[in-house]
Amino acid sequence: MGDSIKVYITKIENTTKGPLILLSRKHYGFVKRLFELEIPEFNDGTLMMYAVAREPGVRSKVAVYSTNSKVDAIGSCVGEKGTRIANIIKELNGEKVDLILYNPDIEKFVANALSPAKNLNVSMMSDNEALVIADTENLSLAIGKKGVNIKLASKLTKVKINIKTLEDINKEINEK
Repeated sequence: MGDSIKVYITKIENTTKGPLILLSRKHYGFVKRLFELEIPEFNDGTLMMYAVAREPGVRSKVAVYSTNSKVDAIGSCVGEKGTRIANIIKELNGEKVDLILYNPDIEKFVANALSPAKNLNVSMMSDNEALVIADTENLSLAIGKKGVNIKLASKLTKVKINIKTLEDINKEINEK
Protein backbone atom coordinates (compact mmCIF):
# COMPACT_ATOMS: atom_id res chain seq x y z
CA MET A 1 0.00 0.00 0.00
CA GLY A 2 1.20 3.47 -0.83
CA ASP A 3 4.02 2.30 -3.09
CA SER A 4 4.42 3.84 -6.50
CA ILE A 5 4.90 1.36 -9.36
CA LYS A 6 5.23 1.71 -13.10
CA VAL A 7 2.80 -0.29 -15.24
CA TYR A 8 1.71 -0.47 -18.87
CA ILE A 9 -1.97 0.12 -19.71
CA THR A 10 -3.00 -2.65 -22.11
CA LYS A 11 -6.74 -1.98 -22.40
CA ILE A 12 -9.40 0.49 -21.32
CA GLU A 13 -13.08 -0.25 -21.81
CA ASN A 14 -16.38 0.93 -20.38
CA THR A 15 -18.43 -1.70 -18.60
CA THR A 16 -21.76 -1.51 -16.76
CA LYS A 17 -19.84 -1.25 -13.48
CA GLY A 18 -17.66 1.61 -14.75
CA PRO A 19 -14.37 1.76 -16.62
CA LEU A 20 -12.18 -1.37 -16.75
CA ILE A 21 -8.46 -0.67 -16.96
CA LEU A 22 -6.10 -3.61 -17.59
CA LEU A 23 -2.52 -3.06 -16.46
CA SER A 24 0.57 -5.14 -17.16
CA ARG A 25 4.25 -5.31 -16.30
CA LYS A 26 4.74 -8.37 -18.57
CA HIS A 27 3.76 -6.73 -21.87
CA TYR A 28 6.62 -5.95 -24.31
CA GLY A 29 5.24 -2.39 -24.50
CA PHE A 30 6.27 -1.92 -20.86
CA VAL A 31 9.95 -2.32 -21.83
CA LYS A 32 9.42 0.00 -24.81
CA ARG A 33 7.95 2.75 -22.60
CA LEU A 34 10.72 2.34 -19.98
CA PHE A 35 13.29 3.00 -22.70
CA GLU A 36 11.35 6.07 -23.88
CA LEU A 37 11.15 7.40 -20.32
CA GLU A 38 14.82 6.80 -19.50
CA ILE A 39 16.47 7.75 -22.82
CA PRO A 40 15.60 11.23 -24.18
CA GLU A 41 17.08 10.47 -27.64
CA PHE A 42 13.99 8.35 -28.42
CA ASN A 43 11.72 11.38 -27.89
CA ASP A 44 13.70 13.74 -30.15
CA GLY A 45 13.99 11.13 -32.95
CA THR A 46 17.77 10.64 -32.80
CA LEU A 47 17.25 7.01 -31.79
CA MET A 48 14.54 4.71 -33.10
CA MET A 49 13.30 1.43 -31.71
CA TYR A 50 12.71 -1.19 -34.40
CA ALA A 51 11.27 -3.98 -32.25
CA VAL A 52 11.08 -5.47 -28.77
CA ALA A 53 10.89 -9.18 -27.91
CA ARG A 54 10.40 -10.27 -24.33
CA GLU A 55 10.32 -13.36 -22.15
CA PRO A 56 9.04 -11.74 -18.90
CA GLY A 57 11.33 -12.20 -15.92
CA VAL A 58 14.07 -13.82 -18.01
CA ARG A 59 15.33 -11.68 -20.89
CA SER A 60 14.35 -8.94 -23.33
CA LYS A 61 15.88 -8.07 -26.69
CA VAL A 62 15.51 -4.53 -27.99
CA ALA A 63 16.49 -3.63 -31.57
CA VAL A 64 17.57 0.01 -31.89
CA TYR A 65 19.16 2.19 -34.54
CA SER A 66 20.27 5.78 -34.91
CA THR A 67 19.01 8.29 -37.46
CA ASN A 68 22.18 10.34 -36.90
CA SER A 69 25.44 8.74 -38.08
CA LYS A 70 27.36 10.50 -35.27
CA VAL A 71 25.27 8.88 -32.52
CA ASP A 72 25.99 5.35 -31.30
CA ALA A 73 22.58 3.73 -30.73
CA ILE A 74 23.68 1.06 -28.26
CA GLY A 75 26.06 3.41 -26.40
CA SER A 76 23.27 5.96 -25.94
CA CYS A 77 20.97 3.30 -24.49
CA VAL A 78 23.64 2.03 -22.09
CA GLY A 79 24.50 5.56 -20.94
CA GLU A 80 27.53 6.85 -19.09
CA LYS A 81 28.89 4.08 -16.84
CA GLY A 82 25.77 2.03 -17.68
CA THR A 83 23.41 4.27 -15.71
CA ARG A 84 20.54 4.40 -18.22
CA ILE A 85 20.32 0.65 -18.81
CA ALA A 86 20.86 0.00 -15.07
CA ASN A 87 17.73 2.04 -14.24
CA ILE A 88 15.70 0.03 -16.76
CA ILE A 89 17.04 -3.31 -15.45
CA LYS A 90 16.26 -2.22 -11.88
CA GLU A 91 12.65 -1.45 -12.85
CA LEU A 92 12.43 -4.89 -14.52
CA ASN A 93 13.69 -6.55 -11.29
CA GLY A 94 17.01 -7.69 -12.74
CA GLU A 95 15.70 -9.06 -16.05
CA LYS A 96 18.51 -9.22 -18.62
CA VAL A 97 18.22 -6.75 -21.50
CA ASP A 98 20.07 -7.32 -24.78
CA LEU A 99 20.53 -4.29 -27.00
CA ILE A 100 20.63 -5.28 -30.67
CA LEU A 101 21.74 -3.00 -33.48
CA TYR A 102 19.05 -3.03 -36.18
CA ASN A 103 20.29 -3.54 -39.74
CA PRO A 104 18.05 -3.28 -42.84
CA ASP A 105 20.01 -6.24 -44.29
CA ILE A 106 17.96 -9.09 -42.80
CA GLU A 107 20.89 -11.55 -42.73
CA LYS A 108 23.04 -9.15 -40.66
CA PHE A 109 20.04 -8.34 -38.44
CA VAL A 110 19.45 -12.06 -37.70
CA ALA A 111 23.16 -12.49 -36.86
CA ASN A 112 23.00 -9.43 -34.54
CA ALA A 113 19.82 -10.72 -32.88
CA LEU A 114 21.47 -14.02 -32.01
CA SER A 115 24.12 -12.27 -29.90
CA PRO A 116 26.09 -13.05 -27.73
CA ALA A 117 26.94 -15.76 -30.33
CA LYS A 118 29.58 -14.69 -32.86
CA ASN A 119 30.91 -15.97 -36.21
CA LEU A 120 27.49 -16.94 -37.57
CA ASN A 121 26.78 -17.52 -41.26
CA VAL A 122 23.20 -16.56 -42.05
CA SER A 123 21.48 -17.33 -45.32
CA MET A 124 17.85 -16.61 -46.08
CA MET A 125 15.94 -19.65 -47.35
CA SER A 126 12.76 -17.61 -48.03
CA ASP A 127 11.33 -14.23 -46.97
CA ASN A 128 10.68 -15.41 -43.43
CA GLU A 129 13.03 -18.36 -42.90
CA ALA A 130 16.77 -18.35 -42.25
CA LEU A 131 19.41 -21.04 -41.94
CA VAL A 132 22.17 -20.17 -39.49
CA ILE A 133 25.44 -22.09 -39.49
CA ALA A 134 27.35 -21.82 -36.22
CA ASP A 135 30.57 -23.39 -35.02
CA THR A 136 30.32 -25.82 -32.10
CA GLU A 137 31.20 -23.35 -29.34
CA ASN A 138 28.74 -20.68 -30.57
CA LEU A 139 25.84 -23.10 -31.11
CA SER A 140 24.84 -23.26 -27.44
CA LEU A 141 25.23 -19.46 -27.09
CA ALA A 142 22.97 -18.87 -30.09
CA ILE A 143 20.28 -21.23 -28.81
CA GLY A 144 20.52 -20.00 -25.22
CA LYS A 145 19.34 -21.54 -21.97
CA LYS A 146 16.07 -23.44 -22.62
CA GLY A 147 16.06 -22.01 -26.18
CA VAL A 148 15.26 -18.49 -24.97
CA ASN A 149 17.89 -16.69 -27.09
CA ILE A 150 16.82 -18.20 -30.41
CA LYS A 151 13.12 -17.76 -29.57
CA LEU A 152 13.57 -14.06 -28.77
CA ALA A 153 15.76 -13.52 -31.85
CA SER A 154 13.06 -15.12 -33.98
CA LYS A 155 10.34 -12.90 -32.45
CA LEU A 156 12.52 -9.80 -32.84
CA THR A 157 13.37 -10.37 -36.51
CA LYS A 158 10.01 -11.99 -37.47
CA VAL A 159 12.05 -14.76 -39.15
CA LYS A 160 11.92 -18.51 -38.43
CA ILE A 161 15.50 -19.43 -37.53
CA ASN A 162 16.98 -22.90 -38.09
CA ILE A 163 20.42 -23.28 -36.57
CA LYS A 164 22.90 -26.03 -37.37
CA THR A 165 26.60 -26.76 -37.18
CA LEU A 166 28.71 -27.47 -40.26
CA GLU A 167 29.05 -31.09 -39.08
CA ASP A 168 25.23 -31.49 -38.99
CA ILE A 169 24.91 -30.18 -42.55
CA ASN A 170 27.70 -32.48 -43.81
CA LYS A 171 25.94 -35.48 -42.18
CA GLU A 172 22.64 -34.56 -43.90
CA ILE A 173 24.37 -34.27 -47.27
CA ASN A 174 26.12 -37.63 -46.82
CA GLU A 175 22.83 -39.32 -45.86
CA LYS A 176 21.18 -38.11 -49.05
